[in-house]
Amino acid sequence: MLIVGRLSPESKGVRGESFAAGRTYFHAVERAGGVPMMLPPMPALIDRLPDLVGRMDALVLHGGGDVDPRRYGQEPSADELYGIVPEHDEVELEVVRTALAADLPMLAICRGMQIVNVALGGDLVQHIGSEDHWFQHHPVTVDADSHVARATRTERPAACHSVHHQAIGRLGDGLRLVGTSDDGMPEAMEVEGASWAVAVQWHPEDTAAIDPQQQALFDSLVRAAVAR
Repeated sequence: MLIVGRLSPESKGVRGESFAAGRTYFHAVERAGGVPMMLPPMPALIDRLPDLVGRMDALVLHGGGDVDPRRYGQEPSADELYGIVPEHDEVELEVVRTALAADLPMLAICRGMQIVNVALGGDLVQHIGSEDHWFQHHPVTVDADSHVARATRTERPAACHSVHHQAIGRLGDGLRLVGTSDDGMPEAMEVEGASWAVAVQWHPEDTAAIDPQQQALFDSLVRAAVAR
């Protein structure tokens, strides 16, 4: 199970700057029966992605800072933009395209959802102008015929933890919006024609250890990987 990592200059206990990924993603994958492996965000590895992805069973896209607006044809216009790292954008955009071409099961989380949208030609709202989705738990309404609903066994996951100041704007090619919050915020989308490619704007890994609805997304991802 491939998890795309981050540059992490603040890590301790290692010599020099490091690559890192959040432990909650790894634990959620392990509870589901998968074995998590981290891909460092090294552009020099991009040419090797087809071979690497071919050896993996599934992909998890991590949360994180903002995507550079230039990646979706806009100039930066929001003072709230933060955490833009060219290496993260370059590697993740290519990972998404490579994984989708191989029909690799995929769970894209928060920034990951935004990366998928940009990779497929969509754009983002640079700042939503509200704190309503910043460290907030809220319900999400999802389509009955979606992978999200089948995984969580509900059309309304009750406590989705959001930590985002941006949102999906124009949907990318081949994407279907399958979930929204009560204020109309895009919260889940799926890639049409893919065997299992799900993106959620919230952070299921944050509460997956105590919330079966959130853990179920990782469980379903692993089942899709096994079926593949």
